Amino acid sequence: MWFSRKQAAAPGAGLAPSSKRVGDAAEDRALAHLQGRGLVLVQRNFRTPGRGGGEVDLIMREPDGTLVFVEVRQRASARQGGAGASITAQKQRRIVFAARHFLLRLGSEPPCRFDVVLIQGGTPGADRPAEAASIEWIRAAFDASAPS
Repeated sequence: MWFSRKQAAAPGAGLAPSSKRVGDAAEDRALAHLQGRGLVLVQRNFRTPGRGGGEVDLIMREPDGTLVFVEVRQRASARQGGAGASITAQKQRRIVFAARHFLLRLGSEPPCRFDVVLIQGGTPGADRPAEAASIEWIRAAFDASAPS
């Protein structure tokens, strides 16, 4: 059976999960991982208005009050550099832009940092089951003076 782009496949039809669903699941894993280490969720998927803006996957708060802007990346394998290689200088600039936009809404600016959670594996394919995922939390992965 075939499906046009506008038709939805029946649930469980053996197709690979959508990238949105895979991304949401990765964010769920990262959120649980960070909450397990004492961070509290402030906001999820903060986006700046307009085209070309930025997005922050998770905004968390450390027990000491530090605001943590978290980028979550998942890749099925380490080929082509794995999850970490996809956080380019342009991506960092967009995250910093979104973070600055978020901070404008606050009365005062708390201590902040930019973290990355990398999830390797755990993504099922159409022809293979999900393998166990490894999670790596990198604190202060980059700063607001991200390369231009």
